[in-house]
This record gives sequence, C-alpha cells and structure tokens, in this order.
Amino acid sequence: MIQVCSQCGTRWNVRDRQRAWCPRCNGALMAPTGPPDPRWSPGATTHPPTRPAAQQGAAPRLPSGFRWIAVRPGPPPPPRRKRRHLGPTPRYAYIPRWGLGDNLPPAPPETEAAAKAGPALVTVRAALVSAIAIFGIAAAIHIVRYVLLLINRTTLLPPLVAGAALWLGVLASLAAIVSVILTAAVVTWWLITRRAAVFAHLGQDDPRPAWALWAGCLVPVVNLVWAPVYVVELAHAEQSQARLRGPITAWWIAWVLSTAVSIFAIATSFTTKPQGIADNTVTVIIAYLLGAAVLVLLWQVFTAFVRKPVERPLHRWVMVGQDEPKPDHPEPAESETPPAVEPDQREPAA
Repeated sequence: MIQVCSQCGTRWNVRDRQRAWCPRCNGALMAPTGPPDPRWSPGATTHPPTRPAAQQGAAPRLPSGFRWIAVRPGPPPPPRRKRRHLGPTPRYAYIPRWGLGDNLPPAPPETEAAAKAGPALVTVRAALVSAIAIFGIAAAIHIVRYVLLLINRTTLLPPLVAGAALWLGVLASLAAIVSVILTAAVVTWWLITRRAAVFAHLGQDDPRPAWALWAGCLVPVVNLVWAPVYVVELAHAEQSQARLRGPITAWWIAWVLSTAVSIFAIATSFTTKPQGIADNTVTVIIAYLLGAAVLVLLWQVFTAFVRKPVERPLHRWVMVGQDEPKPDHPEPAESETPPAVEPDQREPAA
C-alpha cells in the first residue's frame, strides 16, 4: 500500500497499515493510492526514490486528483445548532403596562371625602370657558361701538342703531361682571378643596382657615395679593413649584395689569365729552382683552394642577445598589477588542 507525502512528494510503502506522517519531513501522508508496490517488499534493499535537489526548494507538485485543503488542528468543531423558530413577532392591541409599577397605598377616607366635596373639573372648565367667551364677545361689541362712534362724527346714526350699540355694551358689561363673580367663586371652591385634599394626604390640616381663603380670593384688590399666595402655597405642598412657577407668575402679572386698566376704565367712564367717550371705549376694549388673557392663563394654571392627581407621587424612586469601595491602585481597564486568535503575521488555521 503506497502513500504519498503531501509536502516532499515521497512515496512510502506503508505495507498493510495506513500511516499519517511522513518519516522524512513530517508532512501529512495522503490516502493510499493503490495496492502495495512489490519493490517495497521487506526483502528489497533499495531506498525510496527522492526528488532532485533542485526541486526540493520549490513548491511540491500534487498529483492529479489532489488539492490543498486547510484543516484546523485538533478535533473537528462541533456542528452548529439550528436556530429555534421564535414564532411571529409579538403585537399588542393595547399599550403594555408591564414595567416599574407604582404600588400606591389606598387614599385615606379624608382625602376622598375632600375630593368629592369640591366642584367637578368639568364645572370649573365650563366656568372658565364661558367667562373667556363672554369677555371676547364684550370686547367685540365695544369695538363695533367704537367704529360707530367714528362714523357718528360725520354722519348721524339712526336711533335704533345707536340704542342697540348702547344697550348691547351695557348687557355685555353686566354679563362680564356676573361671569367673573361666578368663575371666581367656582375656582376658589376648587382651590379650597384641593388644598384640603393635599394637606390631608400629607397627614395634616390646612394652615389657612376656609373663611380666610374665601375672603382672600373674592375681596377685590385684596385678592391680587392673597389669591396668588394661596396658589403658591398649594404648589409647594405638592412639590411642583418648579414646574408651576412660570404659569403662576405670568397669571399674577397679567391679573395686576388687567385690574389697573379696569380701574382706569371705570374712573374715566363718567365723562360726557365725545373724545372722552371714545377714549374710554378704547380703554374698555383693552380691559376686556386683558381680562380674557388673565382667564386663559388661569386655565393653564388650573390644568397644570389637575394634570397630576393628589395621590400620585411626582417622582418615582428606584432602588440602586450600593457603591463598591474603589481600590487604591485601580486595575487597568480591559480592552474592548478581544485578543487575536492567531499570532500576528500568521495565516489563520481555518
């Protein structure tokens, strides 16, 4: 049985036992190619033929039907496992609620009773929206009235048009006054119940009595100072002063400016001169527009408060592991790239 060395090309008679390595160059012996050669019998004295010296340095020439195959040293790698079918992509018909859950204790009965005693949120929103609409209509009526005053400088208005403009302005002013009183009462009621619910949730009573809250929010001019103070105290109790500082400040400034313009409009409304009446009409228009802006800003403050219920915490606390003590001699950071499998300047095994 003949085996040919894959490195030096020497043919070796391995007799009836297959060999793996060449005795001369330790090259890999190829598979047997045929029956044993009689010249390589045990009685033969000749040595196996060798290649000429000139050809030993050149690349070995493989016989026909053979080719070089790169083989990883050692046992063959284990077969790859087939990937298990994971099934279809999961889809949710609703927003998943798994994750960090807020395990909140049940609200005490005092908090629930205080929340139920106050006005409904729909009622507060309806009062604010109606007041904003009435102020806008009143401003529009006075704008029309000012246009009629300009026309009346050169043309005599019909009595019906003049009377309608006069009485529509009066009715709009009365409706604005009534809407302001009702809205102030409803919002004050909501503020008192909200403060009671927040302080009851904190386990204490409201430091302000109810009569002080009613008086501080409904008495004219006095409410310019105390009503915003009560709102700021509520924001501090809910720990949301950083989020509500901007809306409360804008509402407070607009309210003071609107009150000043309204007082000036009332003071100049007793004039009988045509130019004074026209100037007072412009002042009233500005007062109504500022009042509508104040109500819009109050809507924003109210929405910012009701966006977070009393029982829900503002922050979510998550448990974090303790920091491990740092060693005196920090160890060198491991490189992100894994070490090379093969040495440098060497071909990979497979």
